[in-house]
Amino acid sequence: MPVATLRRPSPLSASYARLAEVFERLRVTEEAPRAAAGWIGSHQLAAGGGALVEFLAREETRILREHGERARPDVVASLGLHHYAWPACLLFTVPWFLHRRVPRLGVRDVSFHRTAGRMTVRPAHVVCLPDDPAAEWPGAVAVPDAAALREALRGAIAEHIGPVLGAFRPHTRRGPHALWGMVCDEIAEGLWHVARLLGEEERAVAELGALLPGGTPPYPGGADFRALGREHTRERLSCCLFYTLRPDDPCAACPRTCDADRLTRAGAEAEEQAK
Repeated sequence: MPVATLRRPSPLSASYARLAEVFERLRVTEEAPRAAAGWIGSHQLAAGGGALVEFLAREETRILREHGERARPDVVASLGLHHYAWPACLLFTVPWFLHRRVPRLGVRDVSFHRTAGRMTVRPAHVVCLPDDPAAEWPGAVAVPDAAALREALRGAIAEHIGPVLGAFRPHTRRGPHALWGMVCDEIAEGLWHVARLLGEEERAVAELGALLPGGTPPYPGGADFRALGREHTRERLSCCLFYTLRPDDPCAACPRTCDADRLTRAGAEAEEQAK
């Protein structure tokens, strides 16, 4: 069957095109959710039924293939949630960062293909500032200022990711506080990574600090970046449990990672990007 597409691009198209230019591992297209082989609707994960069980089984197989050992069920679920939430948060934060536009995307408006690095979005509404040309779009909602737009962004992400967290929660064996802490980490670290590829790390660090200052429920903490020499770093609010697979190679933002190791990693990443 042919895939139904939106009749015209939304005010988000330029943002998603720019994302694809600098981050080839994720391509976002504006169309109706896909249901072909390999695709899964976000609402199917949020339902917590067979689709989620199959998703976790595939994640367990991936971990075994890439790391040579079978992970605990809660580790499988935590890493699986991370691999959904990290790109899902970019659907919201990248348009906000690049063009001051925030999509409203429910779980029925998004589908993704994990192995192909693709996601689809069907934006019905976009929140923007009053002087933005996008305010004339039929689905646009204008808010008065940057603070209101940040509030809209926090709300849009929570609206989308909340049902997914609810489905993953019994598998991760984590409470709401820890899961929303994980969302804080995905918001901060996803946009931070993309901004570095864009050459706009300094602006991203400042704007993420304003977006997640702490004390903005349901998010239990802030972006909390700090200077480390000439670099920026942060410590995750939640543990991704990757250390259970690679004890000697924890993630860069893990509290288990010392500042010396973080500087070494940052230098290696800078060299890689310069090639």
